[in-house]
Amino acid sequence: MAKYMLIMRGTDETIKEMMETPFEEMLEITGRFNEELIQAGVLVAVEGLDDPAESVVVDFSGETPVVTDGPYGETKELFGGFYVIDVASKEEAIEWAKRIPAFTGTKCEIRRIPGIDEFPQDNEWVVKERAWRERTGQL
Repeated sequence: MAKYMLIMRGTDETIKEMMETPFEEMLEITGRFNEELIQAGVLVAVEGLDDPAESVVVDFSGETPVVTDGPYGETKELFGGFYVIDVASKEEAIEWAKRIPAFTGTKCEIRRIPGIDEFPQDNEWVVKERAWRERTGQL
């Protein structure tokens, strides 16, 4: 099994369409898909994000970080939320992503999440992180 993040990317148009959809309808549509993931035993986490206009960006391009309001760069593709699933393969992650209830124009980026076992186990920072994960029930 491997964890994959399904990163939802909308556009100004898809965000607008989503905001115009009745909230109860959005909950119903998303809830049904989430229930499928839960029943299949693959859902690890799922979160949607607040309005991009409420975001703040910390830019590390210069010597000191610069903080600005609003979404990063162009709003052609906005990171709107994500799923983390634990599945047998990239192909299975793709199949789940293809079933996400999304507005036309939305994209879903799929990225594998490396596990802590893939890092050098004798590294002091990996040892500390492993201990933290064990303490918090994340291993």
